Amino acid sequence: MRVRHIMSTPVVTVTSDTPVLEAAKLMKERKIERLPVVDKGKLKGIVTKDRVLHSSPSMATSLSIGEIHYLFAKLTVKDIMQKEVATVTPETTIENAVRYAQDRHVGALPVLEDGKVVGIVTTNDFFLMILNPILGIGEDGSRLIIRHCETSEQIASAFRCVADSGLHVLNASYMRSRRGSEKDLIIHVTEEDTSNFAKCMRDKCQLDVEPRER
Repeated sequence: MRVRHIMSTPVVTVTSDTPVLEAAKLMKERKIERLPVVDKGKLKGIVTKDRVLHSSPSMATSLSIGEIHYLFAKLTVKDIMQKEVATVTPETTIENAVRYAQDRHVGALPVLEDGKVVGIVTTNDFFLMILNPILGIGEDGSRLIIRHCETSEQIASAFRCVADSGLHVLNASYMRSRRGSEKDLIIHVTEEDTSNFAKCMRDKCQLDVEPRER
């Protein structure tokens, strides 16, 4: 899967001479937390909700309230924006985009194509479009965790038990456990009653199944 499959487009942007108060109002109205800064079609930086909050004048100052408001009103996006921006292209794979965002410790990646901002992808997009479907978050049914499911034969047996038990698979994943080197097979099924499946796994593979409520 590529970034173009999950990115948000078109992108809400501001120019570098946009007043910070106007940028803050725009983020609030559009319910977003970051704005790419674009001048004449070129990405110049990015401004975030946190940067706006940190730019607010401290009340622990000798300036009067009127002076504080005057100075803050004159502040523009270029005064507070992050100038070095981590970006990806529409053809960047999701795996590489996630790793890049983690390496750069950023929550959003503007998407550039031919030097122009054509989208933006955020950590929330990764959750909603990738992780949620894999884990079946928000869907009914049951999640079955088969501990120590290490071999191809065991995995194949697990799915045979699913079929033999009359269950219907929504999704499945295979991942290393936090307990160490062992791996767990996680199968999300539509049914609530999975007792026959658990019995099948014990009888055929001598593996325990840990049911988790959705």
